[in-house]
Amino acid sequence: MPPDLSFLAYGAGPRIGAAAYNAVHSYVLPLILALAGWWLGQDLALHIALIWLAHIGIDRAIGYGLKYPTAFGHTHLGPVGKAK
Repeated sequence: MPPDLSFLAYGAGPRIGAAAYNAVHSYVLPLILALAGWWLGQDLALHIALIWLAHIGIDRAIGYGLKYPTAFGHTHLGPVGKAK
């Protein structure tokens, strides 16, 4: 699931939506992919991981943090969107 599409999981409710969003917006998975790509010599995997990491960093820079299960706008960096 690409990072920007993870918000679609909110259709199943805020708890599932937050879990899906947080899973693809934490640094763990892209770092694992980057290490695997580097170790195996797979440039495409490494490039995808770097783009994914940049996406997460940009989201953090504009205030979109990891989500709480209460609502999409409640993040660890403070409220965003309508919640603000």
